[in-house]
Amino acid sequence: MSQAHDLRTNPIHLGLGARAQAQPVFTGLEWYEAYAARTHADGAEGRLVALSDFTGDWTSWEVHPEGDEVVVCTAGEMTLIQEREDGSTSAQVLAAGEYAINPAGTWHTADIAEAATALFITCGLGTLHRPR
Repeated sequence: MSQAHDLRTNPIHLGLGARAQAQPVFTGLEWYEAYAARTHADGAEGRLVALSDFTGDWTSWEVHPEGDEVVVCTAGEMTLIQEREDGSTSAQVLAAGEYAINPAGTWHTADIAEAATALFITCGLGTLHRPR
């Protein structure tokens, strides 16, 4: 039997050959570099699955240049903000059970009304961050 993990602290990597691999404890934005090194062989087909709780607006923007990201709001409410290549933005409110897709190459961030939990299914290869 496999060991239980908390998706909030130990994301999962879904890799080639239908593999699912528990990842080390998430430590912050620097964690992504080590993740990229660990999963590089899966290329853009690998997916990072993570669950996060939020009580405030995101402090950075992020982009996934190699593939789409699915954002599922599982509790509360969040406003997903996407920035297009021309610099214009759009916002979509997600309530529990609703999802949106961040297309590859789309910078995005989120505002949190009070509290929210979201499930992310991400092509983590090449993920970049910038201050908000």
